[in-house]
Amino acid sequence: MAIVSVVMGSDSDLPVMSLCLNALEKFQIPFEVQISSAHRVPEETAEFARRAAGRGIEVIVAGAGGAAHLAGVIAALTPLPVIAVPISSSPLGGIDALYAMVQMPRGIPVATVAVDGAYNAGLLAAQICAVKEPALRIKIADYKNELARGVREKNEKLQKSGYRQYLQYLQKNRP
Repeated sequence: MAIVSVVMGSDSDLPVMSLCLNALEKFQIPFEVQISSAHRVPEETAEFARRAAGRGIEVIVAGAGGAAHLAGVIAALTPLPVIAVPISSSPLGGIDALYAMVQMPRGIPVATVAVDGAYNAGLLAAQICAVKEPALRIKIADYKNELARGVREKNEKLQKSGYRQYLQYLQKNRP
């Protein structure tokens, strides 16, 4: 049974939101995915938000671009934590979506990640779920230790080779 619901305003948001799904899969968190729109199917979106908690959902991740009201509408209608992902689908590069998501009125909190920051949204959802799941907390701690190990390894290589050689290595090995 899904405990995280990932919803997006359009199928064009899926390439970005798939990064959230990758993070949830990494931590083996059951999720559901759907397309809904606060503007085009407002009644269905409202019904989804109202019923999510009763269906066992613990966290909702909502991605949208442009006017980006999806996360806020859902947050207004559910007691669950909502994480917003502003998507850079408009001529403004996602800044419009970011502003719409972070400027929620008092009493309707929405956690918001960076523009196109869907992977971090998945990690944040995992951390919220880990509050009551000690095994998941351990997986997340291991992941963060892995990130730290990677930084230490890169610094060691930089210190050994010097910045010029390391820069050449980066230029050859990164797209």
